[in-house]
Amino acid sequence: MELWLATGNRGKLIEFKTLLPNLSIHTQTELPVFSAPPETGKTFEENARIKARALKALRPDNWVAGEDSGLEVVGLNNLPGIHSARYAGPKARDQENVAKLLKMMSLRSAVNREAQFQCCIVIYSPDGTESVIHGHLKGTISKKVLGTDGFGYDPVFIPEGETKTLAELGTTKKNQISHRAMAIRQLQKLFL
Repeated sequence: MELWLATGNRGKLIEFKTLLPNLSIHTQTELPVFSAPPETGKTFEENARIKARALKALRPDNWVAGEDSGLEVVGLNNLPGIHSARYAGPKARDQENVAKLLKMMSLRSAVNREAQFQCCIVIYSPDGTESVIHGHLKGTISKKVLGTDGFGYDPVFIPEGETKTLAELGTTKKNQISHRAMAIRQLQKLFL
C-alpha cells in the first residue's frame, strides 16, 4: 500500500518509514510539479490540512497525509507553537531555533519550563474521506542542549517521567513515546 506524505522534513520522513514499515511512503519531493503551499493556518490541524490538500490535488487516487507539529512552552505563552520550524527565521536551522528558544526563556525569566510537543495528521483516503489524528507528548525544557540524536527541539525537551532529553534517550525510545509516534500508531489503524 502507498502513502504520499506532504513533507520536506527528512527527520519526519524517517520516523514515518520506521513506524509504518509495511507501507510504501513517498513524499512531495518526488513530484517535479509540486510547490509546497504556504502554511497560513492558525493551528497545527489547519496547516496539516493545507499540506494534505495541496498534495491530494496531485495524487487524487492515493492515500495522502499532511502533518504539522511543534513545541508549545507554557512559560512563553505556548510559543513557538505553529512557528516551531521557523522560530528563528524562515530558513532557520534546528540549532538556531533551539538557541532562540533557550534565549527567550532566559530573557523572560521563564520559571515555568513545562512544555508539550503537538502533532496533527490530516489524511485523505483514495475516495477523499478525511481523517484527523492528534498526538502529544508532555515534558519540560532543559536549561541547555543535551544529546545528539533526533532533530528539532529534541536536545532540550525532557519527556514527562524521564530525566534525559529526547536527544539523549535516542531514536528507539523516541519512536515509542513521541507525539508523532502516538499519532502514527492511530494512523496505522486506518490501514488495517
